[in-house]
Amino acid sequence: MDYKELAKAYDELEKTAKRLEKTAIIAKILKDASKEELADVICLLQGSVFTAAEKDKHIGISSKLAAKAVANCAGVSQEKVEEQLSKEGDLGIVAEKLFARKKQSTLFSQKLTIKKVVTTIRKLPEIEGKGSVDMKVGFVSQLLNSASGIEARYIVRLVLENLRTGVGDSTIRDAVVLAFSGFSPDNREKYNEIVEAVQSAYDLSNDLGKVAIALKEKGIEGLKAIEIAPGNPLKVMLYVKAQDFAEAFEIVGKPAIAERKFDGFRMQIHGGGKEIKLYTRRLDDVTRQFPDVVELVKKSVKAKSFIIDSEVVGIDPKTKKFRPFQDISQRIQRKYGIEAMVKELPVIVEIFDAMELHGKSLLSLPFEERRKSLKGIVKGISGRIVLVEQKLVKSEEELEKFYKSVLREGVEGVMLKNVSGIYKPGVRVGFGVKIKPTMETLDLVIVAAEWGEGKRAKWLSSFTLACKGGEGFLEIGKVGTGVKEKTGGEVSFEQLTELLKPLIISQKGKQAIVKPKIIVEVLYQEIQKSPSYTSGYALRFPRVVRMRDEKGAEDANSLSDVERIYFHQLSRKPLKKP
Repeated sequence: MDYKELAKAYDELEKTAKRLEKTAIIAKILKDASKEELADVICLLQGSVFTAAEKDKHIGISSKLAAKAVANCAGVSQEKVEEQLSKEGDLGIVAEKLFARKKQSTLFSQKLTIKKVVTTIRKLPEIEGKGSVDMKVGFVSQLLNSASGIEARYIVRLVLENLRTGVGDSTIRDAVVLAFSGFSPDNREKYNEIVEAVQSAYDLSNDLGKVAIALKEKGIEGLKAIEIAPGNPLKVMLYVKAQDFAEAFEIVGKPAIAERKFDGFRMQIHGGGKEIKLYTRRLDDVTRQFPDVVELVKKSVKAKSFIIDSEVVGIDPKTKKFRPFQDISQRIQRKYGIEAMVKELPVIVEIFDAMELHGKSLLSLPFEERRKSLKGIVKGISGRIVLVEQKLVKSEEELEKFYKSVLREGVEGVMLKNVSGIYKPGVRVGFGVKIKPTMETLDLVIVAAEWGEGKRAKWLSSFTLACKGGEGFLEIGKVGTGVKEKTGGEVSFEQLTELLKPLIISQKGKQAIVKPKIIVEVLYQEIQKSPSYTSGYALRFPRVVRMRDEKGAEDANSLSDVERIYFHQLSRKPLKKP
């Protein structure tokens, strides 16, 4: 397939906000793709050339490097490109306009195909060392030299990892169903049945390309054949926050299993043969950062194969008390000095669930049976790797007693789980809730920031926050409170600036628009209605609590979460008289 066909589809997707139209556009391009191209086309529709299993790979092209490639190929100065960028706010549009005016030479150019674009861009992360910058610019220029205006727009956006077509995974999922199932939304019952089957297969495989090929070739039976396997991370089951003990029981039922909730980070542990792999809830591979966990698992977990769910918690080596997540999160990002970090920031692994054991899926088994399976394979090591302590509670009084006792130990709260609940990857269902003593915080993504003034002029110091909404993100306020000036264990302007600078998409004056990638946990006094932000809501007195390094933009709280909290506020206090 020629890349121009996909570029035209991108253009059509940008021009409509209607989800059904987007779904139809994507379904057509999927039908036109060959079996060999299908997985690549789906990755490209998701805005990448890498599958979810390769999510630790990044193209590594900055806006400045991309601008240099555009200037080289368009025959203008880089200053001219950057001048146009400041007006347009989109390097892709700048490239398209410059290439439209350029007389294309076909002597050394080749027709761009899907395979050519994917193969070339996949080389970029591997280029390192002396001369790597020029080599990267050269590869991007190679593509641009063969590109028409519309192709140039999307190649530039692709290498900057900011496609801007307003397409989420759920729309691509629906398009896969429309393209390969033989059913449309007109046959609502059958269509929804296959959508659910596709989503289930996606949650297990974390690969929409694999799912699409299975449906295209073998129909719904192909989807059923997709199973979990060690080494291929699946989406973890998520839990909602209950406002109080009564609501917690209302959601999960009585009796229920209570567990400690730690201020750590979720770790999915895979074992097969002699190999152990560790993944965060974002499905990032952190095996190298936690060699101590790998050794603990080898000593403690005895099974032919397994996938287990756990919480990894930082421990103070002197006092043996729990350390806050912000401390241990440093290890997730660390590339060097791992051995020193293991000594400075030791951890305890609290195992609480199992998804696969001895080559068989446990997902459909009741929670209490999955727990029994864990007891059969885990031989704990006190203070290092253990099964989470559980208590069966039948009343609010019993739950409150357990809750108060564990808070005195320094943990974050309590998890309450349905005794017979299955494991449902990737969704918040009524099989478990979390109960914490503080007001419910929100995990929000930073979508824009402003450069500071005076002594903060070198830092981004005011951050626009957004929640998930539709196929994108909806603004809900700005925050600067809770951020320190310099890094010292807490969130700082210095740290956020370092993280956000490579993500800057465009800039006008002091305002910088950034790729939605960095998640922060935010506390606030209350949520108010507001026409000033695209969500329709605003946070009153927001404050950054911590970074959520283990989460990605897809894990941000949704508009429905915001609305749920807002209406709960109304139920707890009298409405003001007009």
